[in-house]
Amino acid sequence: MRGTLFIVPTPIGQPSDLSPRGVEVLSRVAVIAAEDTRVIAALLRELGLPSRPAVSTHDHNEAERAAGLVARMLAGEDVALVSDAGTPLVSDPGYRVVVAAIDAGVPVVVLPGPCAAITGLVGSGLPPDRFLFLGFLPRDEGPRAAALEARRFEPATVVLYEAPHRVVELLDTVRRVLGGGRRVVVARSLTKVWEEWIRGTADEVAERFRAEDPVRGELTVVIEGFRGDAGEAEAERLDSVIRGLAEAGVSPGVIRDVLADVYDRPRREIYQRALGYRNR
Repeated sequence: MRGTLFIVPTPIGQPSDLSPRGVEVLSRVAVIAAEDTRVIAALLRELGLPSRPAVSTHDHNEAERAAGLVARMLAGEDVALVSDAGTPLVSDPGYRVVVAAIDAGVPVVVLPGPCAAITGLVGSGLPPDRFLFLGFLPRDEGPRAAALEARRFEPATVVLYEAPHRVVELLDTVRRVLGGGRRVVVARSLTKVWEEWIRGTADEVAERFRAEDPVRGELTVVIEGFRGDAGEAEAERLDSVIRGLAEAGVSPGVIRDVLADVYDRPRREIYQRALGYRNR
């Protein structure tokens, strides 16, 4: 009989948020694959659960660990996969272990449970019907701005994670790329006794955090999606493409020939706009 891989979400704040099913699984599996074995050991102690054998399974050794964990499951052992907090694989390790288990024909059982992204989205007050989770954006300004620019006209609510010492830089990028009036919510230390929700425009929330030194807590950032007219969005996208090509030295004639059919716009209009950027 093959064992099973259990994906077990762990609390993001309150230890008692571990589900009864999570307690049952963690109490009986042969081994726990943990992002940090010290963190899961502390959680088990705090909840009065028996200690279990654990192996570290993190970003730097996950590919190597996956083979050994799969071998144990093929031999009949059950394995629980946990991250330090929240649901594994959601901006946390575990993907390689899950894929290896599926490829080997090992059953994978996912337990529902805590997730900062979903908790932040639901409590943000921003539309939850469509959302896009981007995890952590790049640390450097250029790639971070490019990642947001690519979602500038995204109508879905955007959910991010960010480190406290970089949140002001992130919010400044949001202001520059998406506009200072875009609504933003930062959920801090979710489910903990000092949980806090900071809501406002990008300008307002950036100033709020700029006044803190240092910023503390685990942060989930929720950003309002694009609320403009679809035609306006399409026009701005086209203008952005024309500007980029013109600034890269592409001739107005080539820009016209390439974009006219793609965007279904008059050739003369595209040519004139490209010419205008070239002459600046």
